[in-house]
Amino acid sequence: MASIFDRIIGLFSNDLAIDLGTANTIVTVKGKGVAINEPSVVALKMTPNGKKKILAVGKEAKEMVGKTHAGIVAIRPMKDGVIADFDVTQEMIKYFIKKVHNRNSFISPRVMICVPYGLTQVERKAVKESAISAGAREVFLIEEPMAAAIGAGLNTQEPQGNLVVDIGGGTTEIGVISLGGLVVSKSIRVAGDKFDKAIVDYINKTYSLQIGERTAEEIKIAIGTAMKLEEELKMLVKGKDRISGLLNTIEISSEDIREALKEPVKEIGEALKQVLEDTPADLAGDIVENGIILTGGGALLRELDKYLRELVKLPVYVADDPLLAVARGTGKSLEQIELLSSAAIHE
Repeated sequence: MASIFDRIIGLFSNDLAIDLGTANTIVTVKGKGVAINEPSVVALKMTPNGKKKILAVGKEAKEMVGKTHAGIVAIRPMKDGVIADFDVTQEMIKYFIKKVHNRNSFISPRVMICVPYGLTQVERKAVKESAISAGAREVFLIEEPMAAAIGAGLNTQEPQGNLVVDIGGGTTEIGVISLGGLVVSKSIRVAGDKFDKAIVDYINKTYSLQIGERTAEEIKIAIGTAMKLEEELKMLVKGKDRISGLLNTIEISSEDIREALKEPVKEIGEALKQVLEDTPADLAGDIVENGIILTGGGALLRELDKYLRELVKLPVYVADDPLLAVARGTGKSLEQIELLSSAAIHE
C-alpha cells in the first residue's frame, strides 16, 4: 500500500505513464488520459564543433524524414524496441515529460515506462536513467505483454491463462499471463518497421521503383493484407525508377502487398506457435476457451487475425482500439497500486 506521504506527494504531481515505442511515443497523465501521441522521431542539426542540436521532436520531426538537407538529420532513437541512441532518447523523453508535466508543479512526477520483454538489464537501466535525467522522481518499468493485456481489459490477476500478441513498430511481444505475471513470453524484432521494409524491398525488386519508408507505411495502411481479399484493393505509388533514375508512378494491388508481407507475417505466426508449445497444459485449456488477443498497430493489418486463427486453430480477436492498448495498460498500472506492485519491474 502507498504511504500517506506518497499520497500527499501525489496530489501535487502529475504522474505519467509512457509507452516508449519504436514508431510512436504515447504519454498518459494519471487520471486524465492520453496527453501525447506523437512519432518517436527527433530532428537534429550538426553544429560546427560536432555536437547535435535538437531542432524538432515528434510530429514536426517526422515531417522532415527523407526531406532534410545534409546539415539536418531526422532519426528514430528507438530501434527494434530498444534504445539505439541514448543521448537523443534522453532528450526525447525530457521533451515529452516537460511538454506534459505542469511546469508550475514543484514536485517531479513518478513515471511508469513500458518496455519490451526482451530488453537486457543494461537496456532497462538505460531507459530508467533517461527518465531520471529527464526529471522523473521515481521510475517503474512494466513489460509490454503485461501492459497490453491490462490495456485490452483482460483480468490478469486471476488464475487463468490469457494470451496477448502485441505487434508494435519494432517488436512483436507475445505473452501468456496468469496471476499477475508472465508465465511464457517471447519477443521478436519483427513488427511494423519490418513490414514497411519488406514493402520497400518488394516494390524495388518487382517494379524497379525506389520508395521511402514513409510511403511504404502509407501503402501498408491503405491496401496491406495478410490474406487474399475478396475484392482486391489498388493504389498509385510514386517513386524513382531504379534503372532510368526518372520519377515514375505505378499501380500496385493488395495482392502485391500480401506477397511482400508473407515472410514477416509468417515469422510472427511461428513465434506464436512456439509460445503455445511452451504453455503449460492447464493454461492452454484457458487459452482455447478465451482465445488470443491482438494489440498494437500491427493488429490493424487486414486479415491478420484470420491468418493466425487458421494457423493455430484457435479463436483470435483484435482488441478495441489496439493502437492504445499498451498505453492504456501502462497508465492503468500506475493508477492502481496493486497492479503497480505486481506488474511493474522493480530494480
